[in-house]
Amino acid sequence: MAITIAHHDPNLESDLGVYRRQFRLPACTKANGCLRVINQRGGTTPPASTDPGWAFEESIDVDAVSAACPTCRILVVENDSAFASDMFAGVDQAVAQGAKFISNSWIFPEAPFETNFDFHFNHPGIAFTFGSGDSGGVTQYPPASPYVTAVGGTTLTRANNQRGWTESAWPGTGCGCSLYEPKPSFQHDSICPDHRTIADVSAVAAGFAVYDTVPLDGSTGWFVADGTSIAAPLVAGMYALAGNPAPGTFPNSYPYAHPRDFHDITTGSAGPFSAGPGYDAPTGVGTPSGVDGLRAGDPYGSHRRVPESLRKAETASQARRSA
Repeated sequence: MAITIAHHDPNLESDLGVYRRQFRLPACTKANGCLRVINQRGGTTPPASTDPGWAFEESIDVDAVSAACPTCRILVVENDSAFASDMFAGVDQAVAQGAKFISNSWIFPEAPFETNFDFHFNHPGIAFTFGSGDSGGVTQYPPASPYVTAVGGTTLTRANNQRGWTESAWPGTGCGCSLYEPKPSFQHDSICPDHRTIADVSAVAAGFAVYDTVPLDGSTGWFVADGTSIAAPLVAGMYALAGNPAPGTFPNSYPYAHPRDFHDITTGSAGPFSAGPGYDAPTGVGTPSGVDGLRAGDPYGSHRRVPESLRKAETASQARRSA
């Protein structure tokens, strides 16, 4: 599991240790091989600068991955700056390091030339997640890329029902129709007939506990964070729990083949876009119910009954192959 980020967080390992002890998660340190931190060139010399806002973001990312996938090994790629050239270099380095799941919590405004950068994510067999942005109803890049999983946000509220929660679209979720990216083949919604629709899936984006000791506005310690930069690493961790993506496939297409493996979010809105039954812009196909929807394979899902006609056809096919 890789995370790309700008600048250097000198307290990352110790802060992560506090978070994981608080929630009784196994230790994740450099010494035990769970945590590795490199720069955009693959070396261990950290970037020269520390930025409190980016250090806070780095803590969000590793804490959220820990919450979703406590046994994941975490590779953090710290980039020299937040300029596009450095951020894309960090993505390329995560790919070069062999990461199969790469979480990213940074965005740029959409621009006519953005498609020139899509090659950074055109890697079948690797799951890229991006928070869809925190400007309600506004599209951003790289979430708009047809090769990444754009993750929207939700708000969870305790409820006296079978699940124990109700869930609605987080109003700050970036979503809508890409200005420049064509519609990928796996999307069939009518929201954006000709262009990529954002988001693909969603996860909680409000009320997340984070521990960080790089002073942010004079404060250190425990914070409560909001934003789709929480949702992106949560979903990346869920992809990791689902297992390595199938070679030659793009994992952002998986949820569309497994909509019943997601909680359908039908309330809330972000900008001019509202959540509703089935696919919608703020929450995509919904929030994962387990991780089956983040696997490649049979669109009926491993836990659902396959129609008898298909079962018989598969049995006959197997018999022919073995004859």
